[in-house]
Amino acid sequence: MPKNVSDVLVETLVRAGVKRIYAVTGDSLNPVNDAVRRDGRLQWIHVRHEETGAYAASMDAELNGIGCCMGSSGPGHVHLINGLYDANRSGNPVIAIATTAPSDKLGTSYFQETNVTKLFDDCSKFCFMANTPQQAIQAFHNGIQEAISRKGVAVVGLPGDVAAMQASHSHSSSHNFYTNPQVLPVESNLKELADLINKYSKVMLYCGYGSRNAQQEVLELAGKIKSPLGFTLRGKIFYDKEDNPYAVGLTGLLGAKSNFKAMHDAELVLMLGTDFPYSEFLSEKNIMVQIDEKPERLGRRCKADYGYCGNIQATLKALLPLIETKNDDRFLNKMTSLHKEVEKNYESYIKGKSGKEKIHPEYVACLVNELAADDAIFSVDTGMCATWAAKYIKGKKNRYLTGSFNHGSMANAMPMSIGAALSHPERQVVALCGDGGISMLLGDLMTISQYRIPVKIIVFNNRTLGMVKLEMQVAGYLDWQTDMVNPDFEKVAEAMNIRGWTVKDTDQLEGTLKEAFVYDGPAMVSVFTDPNALEMPPHISADQVKGFATSMSKMIWDGRKGEAVDVAESGLKYLRELF
Repeated sequence: MPKNVSDVLVETLVRAGVKRIYAVTGDSLNPVNDAVRRDGRLQWIHVRHEETGAYAASMDAELNGIGCCMGSSGPGHVHLINGLYDANRSGNPVIAIATTAPSDKLGTSYFQETNVTKLFDDCSKFCFMANTPQQAIQAFHNGIQEAISRKGVAVVGLPGDVAAMQASHSHSSSHNFYTNPQVLPVESNLKELADLINKYSKVMLYCGYGSRNAQQEVLELAGKIKSPLGFTLRGKIFYDKEDNPYAVGLTGLLGAKSNFKAMHDAELVLMLGTDFPYSEFLSEKNIMVQIDEKPERLGRRCKADYGYCGNIQATLKALLPLIETKNDDRFLNKMTSLHKEVEKNYESYIKGKSGKEKIHPEYVACLVNELAADDAIFSVDTGMCATWAAKYIKGKKNRYLTGSFNHGSMANAMPMSIGAALSHPERQVVALCGDGGISMLLGDLMTISQYRIPVKIIVFNNRTLGMVKLEMQVAGYLDWQTDMVNPDFEKVAEAMNIRGWTVKDTDQLEGTLKEAFVYDGPAMVSVFTDPNALEMPPHISADQVKGFATSMSKMIWDGRKGEAVDVAESGLKYLRELF
């Protein structure tokens, strides 16, 4: 039997290492669905919403090197966009197939027709509309090659009739080629960098996700030059460990003053594999050095006095023999002592008394950190969930932490947990979800149920859009339309054949979490947390203080005096972190 274009697509995906496809089938996607069924080597995951599929495929790619999602004509593939934006910005190689209207109807405003190349151009590294079998087969190869080599999304537009056509000969290779070159600065640059490091006594290392494969080399360098070691949110799980004597925490909106002070007091800061976006938290008074595999990132967000293109592990291996051992550890000790004080403050938030239905979210995150497996994979929602994960989820034996840290989308944690759990069934997967986030894609709890994906979903049920509320308050706005009326998440979970619990009292929390973590199957715990819990950045401006005071005044004038008092009382405990 001759192969059709969809058969070739399946073969190409299998050779590239794809294990599963996340999609909602229908109309123009049906020829591909049929080819997957007949071939039998790919798992078809029937998600309830294509955005979920894109996020799940992104996690497949982040953890395993490649992921795949698909969407049918018009509304189907349009739903992929948010997840694909996130994947592309995170550098995750995802191949997305956007099937569409029949090729002879394109350009006629046909039912569900979209302009695929215009639609996906801004969220992909490669985007091509295939109008013939030969073009389609060529695009499958090229798209996968580009997604993996350029670390991002590749989209192939595929008309339904072309997907069913008999395959024709293509001049592209029958398999893809992936290389892992060791890029590092030239010898003169390494000597220049070594001279800089050897010259200054107060050096700080600031490490991002790009240094994840260089943990041993980073720690060796920190020990050799007695340097405090800070990290980004994407980098924290690799360095925020009890046995790291150089750690000083994060900076940025979710950061600690120990990192902020270390960075601003250092004479020399080395940014290793990070494209940290919040420039206002970086110092402009000291010497900044940035090392990154992608030269286009050098100096685009910080005052980089020196920029070097190189793989972090390869660069540090070549650099370390040139570095002189320092004996003065006063700067390191001062910054790590400050960090211990910050961590002690975090502990005080945990131990503080909480009222009924106002459980401290810090305590929830702390217990999750204690009870989760040493090699657990955590996905966190954007917003206050990311705050608590940033402060309380620690790296252990082989933990991994991820979220929408570049794109900042709501509702990412649960879909990401699907991809993580399916690609690593041997590991525990924990999704830390906001009530706003879980509500957005609630239907895909049925995807978890249908495939019995054993994720543990912890819902921080604070009945409000917490981060948005805080943003409005510090800007001086009266928070409005941020409160939420939620369903009973326990009943929702159980209606979907997922084990569910509701926790409204602190005394019930630890036992419930233990029960959920050992449960053999998917589980959801809805925890009623304090809606007025605040997140304090390592540095606040006078305008932010003024804005917060203004919003409290507006609350009182709006007849919300009781709520203003609750916010103030809840917030007092956080102020000590700043002073």
